[in-house]
Order: sequence, then C-alpha cells, then structure tokens
Amino acid sequence: MSEKEFIEQDEIFSQVLRAGRRTYFFDVRETKAGDYYLTITESKKFTHDDGSFHYKKHKIYLYKEDFDVFNEMLQKSTGYIVEEKGEEVISERHQKDFNKTNEEEVNNSTEEKPSGSFTDISFEDI
Repeated sequence: MSEKEFIEQDEIFSQVLRAGRRTYFFDVRETKAGDYYLTITESKKFTHDDGSFHYKKHKIYLYKEDFDVFNEMLQKSTGYIVEEKGEEVISERHQKDFNKTNEEEVNNSTEEKPSGSFTDISFEDI
C-alpha cells in the first residue's frame, strides 16, 4: 500500500464505546474521491487457557446514501426490543440474584454428573 493510500484511510473522526468484553469503534473515513463514510467495528477480546488473548473484529461500512434508512431501521429495531422486553437486561449474567440462584442450584442438585465432565466441580473445595 502506498503512503498516499494509507493517508486516505486515516480516521477523520473517531468514537469508542467500551461494553464489557466488546468494544465498538465508530470511525469516519474518507473515500478516494474525497467523500466521507462510516465504519463501525466490533472488537471482542478472547482469552486463551495460557492467559494470552486475541481479538475478533467485525466491520460494517456505511455510506451516506444509506444513513437515513439505516438509522430508521436501527431506531425501529431497538424501539421494538425496548417496547417488547423493557430496558432491563434479561440474562443469567445480569440477574440481580445470579450468585444466589447458582448457589441454590449447586446445593439442591442431587443429580450425578458423568465422570470427566467439566461441570463436575465441587464449589466447597474452592
């Protein structure tokens, strides 16, 4: 890649949204013709067993001619989710009593796990 092409790919404007293991980058870039477009990058951190890590990235390129329709569909989609499910996050990780619920399940479980299963853990030993 020539130096000129590299310079044209520099971000004109950039914002970062950190959200747990995910980070979202909103970068305004310039086309070769001198117009601007938006790239939205999702970067997610993955940790290996040895402690090293890597990132997986996914990009969306959004051009001006699609801004209105994209924004309209994004607003409708997010509005639908909030209208149907509310703003509170519904997942095991975000339950207010998540630790209590998991503890009760471990203590009340009488079912034997198959030998060698990674879920065959005694929390009393920790």
